[in-house]
Order: sequence, then C-alpha cells, then structure tokens
Amino acid sequence: MNGGQIGNVDLVKQLNSAAVYRLIDQQGPISRIQVADVSQLAPASVTKITRQLIERGLIKEVAQQASTGGRRAISLTTETAPFHSIAIRLGRDYIQFSLYDLSGFELAKHHAVFKYDNQHDLLDGVVRYTHHFIEQNKDSIKQLIAIGLILPGLVNPETGVVEYMPNTEIDNLSLGNLLSETFGVKAFVGNDIRGLALAEHYFGASKDCLDSILVSVYRGAGAGIIVNGQVFLGTNRNVGEIGHIQIESLGEQCQCGNFGCLETVAANPAIIAHIQSRLDQGYPSSLQNIHPLDMTAICEHANRGDELATQALTRVGNHLGKAIAMTVNLFNPQKIIIAGEIVKAKEIIFHAIERNIQNHSLKTFHQNLPIVESQLYTQPTMGAFAMIKRAMLNGVLLQKLLEN
Repeated sequence: MNGGQIGNVDLVKQLNSAAVYRLIDQQGPISRIQVADVSQLAPASVTKITRQLIERGLIKEVAQQASTGGRRAISLTTETAPFHSIAIRLGRDYIQFSLYDLSGFELAKHHAVFKYDNQHDLLDGVVRYTHHFIEQNKDSIKQLIAIGLILPGLVNPETGVVEYMPNTEIDNLSLGNLLSETFGVKAFVGNDIRGLALAEHYFGASKDCLDSILVSVYRGAGAGIIVNGQVFLGTNRNVGEIGHIQIESLGEQCQCGNFGCLETVAANPAIIAHIQSRLDQGYPSSLQNIHPLDMTAICEHANRGDELATQALTRVGNHLGKAIAMTVNLFNPQKIIIAGEIVKAKEIIFHAIERNIQNHSLKTFHQNLPIVESQLYTQPTMGAFAMIKRAMLNGVLLQKLLEN
C-alpha cells in the first residue's frame, strides 16, 4: 500500500512541475500569478516549483515593463541554452546526428553512410557513431540531458524497445536502455514518421492546431496522427500504416506480402520504377536522357510541363488522396501535412490529393481542410528532438533533471 502512495505522490509532483514548466515554456514570459491562475495550482505550490526550476537553471526571472508605468512585474521564461541533447535519425543505410539546445536550435550535425543487416551490427554502429559524435563536439556540449533516436519500424516509445524494422532482423531490441546505460542520460526511441508528426506539431506546420495527419512519402509511405496534441498510438502503440491500405486489388505484391498496397504505387522507388518502365516502352519524355532517374528530376520536369512526369505524379496524388480520405473520415483532422521529395511538385500532387479527399470523405470533414507542405522534412533529426521536448513538457525528463 505504501509503495502505491509513494508512487502517486511522485506522479503528482511530476505532473505539477510539468504543468508549471509547460506554461512558462509555451506562454512565457509569464508571471507566477498567471501560472497559478491558468494551472489552477495553489500559489504556494507554484512558488515552490518555480524556485526548484530556477535553482536547477531551467527557468529564469525577467523584468516586464508594467503597462501602468508603476513597478516592473517579474515574469518567468525558460532557460534553454545550457541544456543539450543529441538527436539521431537512423535510416536504412545512413545515420544522422544533431546537437540541439532545449529551444530546438541546432548547434552541430553529422551525416554518415551506415549499412547494417543484423541487430548486432546496428547496435555496434549506433554506439560507435554516437561516441564519435560526442567526442567531435565535446567542447560544445554543456549539460547533456538526453538522447533521442528515430528509425523506420515498430517501436514501443515507452520502453524504447524496437519490435520490427524493414530489411533488418530484430528481436525485441532494447535500444533505449542500451543508449541510456552507455551514455548515462535518458534515452528516447521512436518511429521516424510519428516523430516527424510530433515535430511539426511543436515547431512546424501544425503548431497552430491540435489534430493533424502527416503523410510521408519516401522509400515507403506512412502517417503520423496527432489527436488533441498527442501522437495517436493506440494500445499496441503502432498506428498510421497508411502505406498498407489496399489501393489496387490487382496491384503488385508489397514487401508486407499483400497486393496493391499504397506503398506499391506511392513511394519513391515505385514512382521511379513506373516512369522508367514507361520510358523503356518508348513514351516520349524530357526525362529519357536523365540517368539515374530520381525524384528531384521527376518533380522538376513535371513542373516544366513534361506529360509523362505530370501524369505519373497526378496518379500518385490520386492514390494518396483516396488513402488520406479514409483517415480524414476516421480522425476529422484540422490539417493534412505532406512530407517527402514529392512536395517539390506540390501544385500537381496537392491538387490531385485535394480532389480525391473531396470525392471520398465527408463534406463537413473536408471543408476548409488545408493541405500543406511539411516544414521539417529536410531536418531528419527533428523528430528525435521532438521526443525529448515532449519528455520535458510531460515531466518525464524534467523530473529527472530536478532530481539530479
């Protein structure tokens, strides 16, 4: 019984500290009285929590000019510069690092080719590259407070256990614990697309709304769903596999084993293969002398009016639109965000997506529904940093810093 009570006391402490820090972070400069008012915590509790946060260097007092011309009110704002974290994006054949302060300002970065085909090589490489990145930037790192890592695959974000990755044999890989034990800081591991959706919510295209759907088109197609400001995960922690919605019942076989998945028509390799096969059949196109064919060239030529490129991207937009329409009917989002190289031809893609959403979803759901370009898809590590930011705002990491 006592253990439960102690646990509850700690949880209340964590939630209260988080509520105060969150208000200062998101609405600061803000006075203690305003914090107490908005959080509905007792002024004495707010005073105690803010004292702890000031002592730890996480917030600071600033003088605000009083509008009446009288005494300047003392307000609070977050202190972000001394607290550093490492954000890692693990791709299928590369690894990318960034060093961020708590405001999301990038202080350093490093990109390396990293090929791995088993769990041992993956672990060994991640640890080795992280040691190297820390060593390279040791003069810049002040207080290292956390490591965040995102990857393609299925992850339990609470435990940091990787359950599945495409193209790599994984057996319940406890990557979060390994990073935490090796580097002596809190570590957070999550899915890359859901990390990007969270980053857009905190820092990018969807920070002005609570409900959004991010659809990412790269080597595959996936979605990150934000509901009421939180990543929607479900009880088994993995949702948003939009790439495996069946679009063409007689379509090609997908790597998942099914046929005609969205990913077989609306992912970069599928788009390139489709255009290449048309070129091989003799379709006239300004792309015929481009070797190797890539998404940048396809988008550029479509924007210049090349018929084959335009038709191919319109087809992709149509398929994406049908799949997104299903998620619109399920989640009624305030905004749709598209990430990936296909946004280089966004006029063509977005028009096709919009038309299909209008044809396949409820009118009240798609009326005034903006479709926008991701602001952060060119910053691959931002999704990993977003998990660290979330852990500060929900108190998980904040509490650990207050205890140290």
